[in-house]
Amino acid sequence: MELTLLGTGTPEGLPRPGCPCAACAVSVGGRARAATAVLVDGALLLDLTPGAVLAAARAGHSLAGVRQVLLTHPHDGPAVELPPGLPTAGRVPDGRELSVISGHRVRAVPMDAPGTGYEVTGPDGDRLLYLPPGGSPAGESAVRPYDMVVADVLGRPDALARLRASGAVGPATDVIAVHIDHDTPPGAELDRRCAAAGARAVPDGATLIVGEYHAVPDLPRRTLVLGGARSGKSVEAEQRLGAFPEVQYVATGGTREGDADWAARVSLHRERRPGSWRTLETCDLAPLLAQEGPPLLIDCLALWLTDAMDRVGAWDEETWANGGQRRLRERIAELVAAVRATRRTVVVVSNEVGSGVVPATPAGRRFRDELGKLNAAVGGECEHVLLVVAGQAVILKE
Repeated sequence: MELTLLGTGTPEGLPRPGCPCAACAVSVGGRARAATAVLVDGALLLDLTPGAVLAAARAGHSLAGVRQVLLTHPHDGPAVELPPGLPTAGRVPDGRELSVISGHRVRAVPMDAPGTGYEVTGPDGDRLLYLPPGGSPAGESAVRPYDMVVADVLGRPDALARLRASGAVGPATDVIAVHIDHDTPPGAELDRRCAAAGARAVPDGATLIVGEYHAVPDLPRRTLVLGGARSGKSVEAEQRLGAFPEVQYVATGGTREGDADWAARVSLHRERRPGSWRTLETCDLAPLLAQEGPPLLIDCLALWLTDAMDRVGAWDEETWANGGQRRLRERIAELVAAVRATRRTVVVVSNEVGSGVVPATPAGRRFRDELGKLNAAVGGECEHVLLVVAGQAVILKE
């Protein structure tokens, strides 16, 4: 099957009309995106959007051969005028199948949100799954992986996680991000977020071949995410694993009885994480890194170091001089070796320290120095290192 993406944006398009945000301001020229619509083999049109005829012409295609027009979601605003010669647009009831005269078979896939997804099987047997904006299959499981999935990857990463868990998305499935909105800045940042989900974004007018081999973006196995307080580093780390079907979240902070502010912070983190993630509160990281299992998200090294320094008595000058420093070096070396040897996908969060501020106490200076050394050692064992500043991720190592 040959797919032409007449548009790849949300129903409002990108830039959104009248929106003053930074992402919309730079979404011009080749970065602009019309509402998502897909032309399959010149015979099947999925979603009817304004300017579809012109968009097809710009991509070198005509809609004259379209035999079926299917809608996936209610369109906001005025009704889209049906171009002359096109069949009336319609929707297939959930679970029903439709045979198109062109030889395509279409099955309507129920969604967990308003709208309908479509599984399209081409005359040659290749299989495509097309999902509406904000939608995820409701209880569907695939017999075998789809050759291509076109979906709202950035808006619903959990949908991609479910598809992976059910076997509908496999290692060779080409995942295309559509319904792209202004929540993600265009350009390199868009490509980076898609790659983190094992997907890719293509420009409007791109023509793709379903079943054709395309290299799946390489996902770094070990990633260190650095940042200051409230910089957005934890959100960045969570986004990198949002499309995985199962994640083990390792909280190194534990609980603090009687601290209402700490409890509120922990609650906020938990509410933000997908329900399928499992949380483990521990600072015993080396055994976890040595085990086989789903991806690990460790948040964070600063709290792990605090615990490690507590255990070796690093805050007391005499204890530090009489073996405390040596024992801390041993604990750090054990952790760094475990990061080096792990076979799991790991995202580690840590605080970036220093930046010219000298703590007033010896204990504060010791903690700052040790965390700086720990970050450097762990960063040396990671394929990918990010620094998050004011919510913006800067790539330090890839």
